[in-house]
Amino acid sequence: MPTPAHVTTVLDKLQALYPESICALNFSSPLQLLIATILSAQTTDKRVNLVTPALFAAYPDAYALAAAPVSAVEELVRSTNFYRNKAKNLVAMADQLVRLYHGDVPRTLEQLVALPGVARKTANVVLGVGFGLSEGIVVDTHVRRVSGRLGLTDKTDPVKIERDLMAVVPRSRWIALSHQLIEHGRTVCIARSPACSRCALASVCPTGKARGAQGA
Repeated sequence: MPTPAHVTTVLDKLQALYPESICALNFSSPLQLLIATILSAQTTDKRVNLVTPALFAAYPDAYALAAAPVSAVEELVRSTNFYRNKAKNLVAMADQLVRLYHGDVPRTLEQLVALPGVARKTANVVLGVGFGLSEGIVVDTHVRRVSGRLGLTDKTDPVKIERDLMAVVPRSRWIALSHQLIEHGRTVCIARSPACSRCALASVCPTGKARGAQGA
C-alpha cells in the first residue's frame, strides 16, 4: 500500500491541476444522469452527450421511459455500443423505478445495483454526482490505469482497486478524485503513450520515474 505521505502529495497535486473537474456527461436530473451513465459503458461521454438530448426529450421521466417500446429506444441510442442491450436495460430500469420507487432514483448503493443495467461504477456515479453522496469511488478505465501508474494500488480488478483507494483516500475526496483521475487519464496519462515529460505528477509517480530513467 502507498504511504500516507505519497497519497497526500498525489491528492494535492491532482487538486491543484484539476480544481474544478466535473462529470463530463450532460444531465439535469438524477434520472438523466443514471440513463447517461448506463449508456456510457464502452462508449465515449462525447457520443453519449450527442444521443441523450433526443432521448430525454422523448422520455422526460421514468413513467414515459417504462412505457416506451424497446425498439424505439434502440433507434435513439443506436450509435452507442451494445445499443440493443442498453435499450432493453433502460426500459426495464425505468419500469423498476416506477414499480418500486414512484419513478424516483433511489439513493442507496444496494437499491441502485439491483436495477437492470446498473453495476457498482454506475451506482457510484449517480450517488456521487447526482446526490453528492460519497458511498464509493468510481473506477472506470482511466481511474484503473492512472491510479495504478501513480502507485495508489497494485490491483487490476475494479472492485479491488476501489477498495484500495477507499482505504487510503479521505472520504471527503472520493467524488473529486474520480473526476480528477479521469481528466488526467484523458489529457496526460494516456493509455498507450503517457505524456510523462509534461506531467506535473511525474516526480512522485513510480511510472513517470521509471520512464524518465529509461529516457522515455
